[in-house]
Amino acid sequence: MATRPGVVPFVALLLLQRRPVAGRALLVNGPGCPGNSLCRANVHEQTRKQVALLNATAQDLFSLYLKCQGEPFSSESDKLCNPGGIFFPAFHVNRTSEKKEVMVAMYKLFAFLNASLGNITRDQEELNPTAKELLDRLHNTTKTTRGLISNLTCLLCKNYNVFQVDVSYGESSKGKSTFKKKQQGCQVLRKYVQVIAQAARILLPHLSPV
Repeated sequence: MATRPGVVPFVALLLLQRRPVAGRALLVNGPGCPGNSLCRANVHEQTRKQVALLNATAQDLFSLYLKCQGEPFSSESDKLCNPGGIFFPAFHVNRTSEKKEVMVAMYKLFAFLNASLGNITRDQEELNPTAKELLDRLHNTTKTTRGLISNLTCLLCKNYNVFQVDVSYGESSKGKSTFKKKQQGCQVLRKYVQVIAQAARILLPHLSPV
């Protein structure tokens, strides 16, 4: 997988959807965090709800994606969507991990997911332009993910003065065959179903105000 190092401004994280990138992401511009100005009201409650919503809708998104791809994906998903060969951010935190470590891991996960969703959405707009329900769900999931990233930026800055995080983004599907685009999307979404369930179990207890 090709990677490109660099410092990525936070606003660019919301736009990175097409190219693989690895580097140190700048959550906010400037040499440090601007205090509470990034935070919305009830940021902890918003973050809990966003994680819970993503977890609750992940399986349905994956199932709808498979349905819209047709054969052989509908009947051979176990084989074709096995995520073993794709990159996905390591997620090694647990309920006993330090809260800061949990928040950083969460940020890495959802920064990766945001870019991957953009990649998948672009491909589906090309391959299945009339699949309105699927496209709507992809857009809604991306919107929720972006809101979550914004809240995590606030929490990392406000509580831990963290304004840079090492992040990695998955391989772009641009230029690949139709089959490979569909397969990469189903591999990412299947892994997402697994990881978001784990993240919700581990991370939600940590999302209480400090």
